[in-house]
Amino acid sequence: MNAIAPDSLQAQAPDAVQAAMEALEEDIVFGRLHPRERLTEDELMARFSMKRHAVRQVLAGLELLGAVEKKRNVGAVVRAFPAREVRELYALREMLEVQAASLIPLPVPPARLAALVAVQREHDAAVAEGDARRVFRSNQSFHREFFSLPDNTVLAQAIEEYARRTHPIRFGTLTSAASRERSRQEHWALIHALRDGDRDTLMTVCRNHLQPSRDAYLASLQARLGG
Repeated sequence: MNAIAPDSLQAQAPDAVQAAMEALEEDIVFGRLHPRERLTEDELMARFSMKRHAVRQVLAGLELLGAVEKKRNVGAVVRAFPAREVRELYALREMLEVQAASLIPLPVPPARLAALVAVQREHDAAVAEGDARRVFRSNQSFHREFFSLPDNTVLAQAIEEYARRTHPIRFGTLTSAASRERSRQEHWALIHALRDGDRDTLMTVCRNHLQPSRDAYLASLQARLGG
């Protein structure tokens, strides 16, 4: 049997770290891990069959994404967002996303509209099947495709960055079938507005699309704090 070269093992490590990051991010997004819940290195090493240095890379990556924070004498915990920060994050997202909608050249070329529709069909299927993971990932794909339409790379990157920062805030809507259906219908409203060249509707739907996840998190925060 041929020995596996050290270089091959090193090449596999980034994939394993990324996979573990995505799994933990989904646990946070879907509420399987709760705000302020502790993430211990030993438990993660056992779960993902990883060495300690790799687990630390995973936690550092999640900290950069804003999903985890390090607390002195405690270690890594799922990040809890205060109400003020939630409002500020969503105000920034609204500003960026509505601005992007205002910059989309209308009419949208048929090929680009067809590409967006194809992504949304995948999202439709995920919602219909109740597959939360596919809903989450296909939703990301839809927004990535939609916000590429202004052909402004810097703006698209900023939108994706701040959308990702609010992933831990979104569990209240991603776990609700009614909220997933509402989001799906709003995606189609955006597509129809693009098709009709209706800029006002495009901007309004973009603004309203953000509110349910913000409001659900604020409501859950208020409930945890006892009003």
